[in-house]
Amino acid sequence: MWDNAILLRNIASTLLAASTLAALYGAIHYTVHLPGLLPLHSVRLSAAPQRVIAEDVLQAVRGEVNGNFFTVDIEQLRQALEKLPWVRSVSIRREFPDRLTVALEEHQAVARWNGAALVNTHGEVFDAFSEAQLPEFISQDGDSFEVAQRYGEFRQQLAALNLQVAQLALSPRHAWQLRLSNGMVLELGREEMQQRLARFVTVYPYSLATQRIEGRGQRAEGAVAYVDLRYRNGFAIRRMAEDRKLGAES
Repeated sequence: MWDNAILLRNIASTLLAASTLAALYGAIHYTVHLPGLLPLHSVRLSAAPQRVIAEDVLQAVRGEVNGNFFTVDIEQLRQALEKLPWVRSVSIRREFPDRLTVALEEHQAVARWNGAALVNTHGEVFDAFSEAQLPEFISQDGDSFEVAQRYGEFRQQLAALNLQVAQLALSPRHAWQLRLSNGMVLELGREEMQQRLARFVTVYPYSLATQRIEGRGQRAEGAVAYVDLRYRNGFAIRRMAEDRKLGAES
């Protein structure tokens, strides 16, 4: 091998090229880490936040932005911002020569979750405070996506009656129950929920519509309080007066 001049020249050329690249890498690494090279002068939000508190964003930026344009740890900043209430996700990009641009995706709350958290439009549970009037979801951990999906379906069906879902509950046995904005409770059971609710929507205007006491906005004694839709060819109802009687007896 040592008598092969061509091979020796190739090896020498390879070693020289490797040494040159290593030296170049070292020089670049040293240069970009110089404190005075391309310092960051600003961090810009791509859009004004609607629910995220701007002061919280500023505090996170001040705590996490270190180094210059090249060395700032974008991933660390992203993780810090995603811990803030109402922040669902964060994307950050460098804008040469001295700025970072931050885009925040905020949660859009659709309901409260078990009285302790909120659910967004993606069916994800998150912790934040809201004074908005929201429906209540009640279920086991891990069911939020399914409950949010069903909520959208039921809400669309009830829109024809100008009724809203005030509470949607999914039991451990996977049975569904609705409480409507007029106080009426619907038992949908574990199967054919949409078909059962469609039957309710068809019948409601003719025989189940809630009556009101004139001038008081309260439900009449004969108003329907509970509808059990789990029957194949019909449904069972319980009226307000019956509920009050049961309450007095108990």
